[in-house]
Amino acid sequence: MSPNEPGPRAGAALAQLVGQALAHAHADSGSEDVAEVKAITDAMVRLLIGAPLHSDGKLTIVSLAVEAGLRRNKLTHKHTGLKDLFYALIKARGSSPEPASEAAQARGRKQQEDLVRVRAERGELRSQAQLLARIVQVLEIENHRLKETNAALEQQLAARAGVPDLAGRRQPRP
Repeated sequence: MSPNEPGPRAGAALAQLVGQALAHAHADSGSEDVAEVKAITDAMVRLLIGAPLHSDGKLTIVSLAVEAGLRRNKLTHKHTGLKDLFYALIKARGSSPEPASEAAQARGRKQQEDLVRVRAERGELRSQAQLLARIVQVLEIENHRLKETNAALEQQLAARAGVPDLAGRRQPRP
């Protein structure tokens, strides 16, 4: 590769730059478009540098969509400019689409496993938090009932205060 030919890093930098410009341009149209543009350009960067997280690492629109976490039609119908940019960057590389290296694929698999584990832990923690919230709610209800019962007993004792306590006046028998 000659110094004038763009390499994977130059293509990734260009994709990132264009993505930032497009995200800025879409800022007025809604957060969904901005999020999609950001997801697509981030996926482009990962694919072009050979570090995919969610796909097989091939330089195809299908892999780009999987990597971005979007449906393919978002690229083929809505964000056609990004699709064209992706094809242009691949063509500028001067190489045919090739899958990611074994090390990158192993990293991707490990990250997928970690993601599954973390999601399972999150689900378990969410269940525990919901259980604790229910326990706190039950304890608050019981506390409220005990306070009401205590107040009622205090009223009864106050009403009896007018009646003399004869048990306290008893003299002990010899």
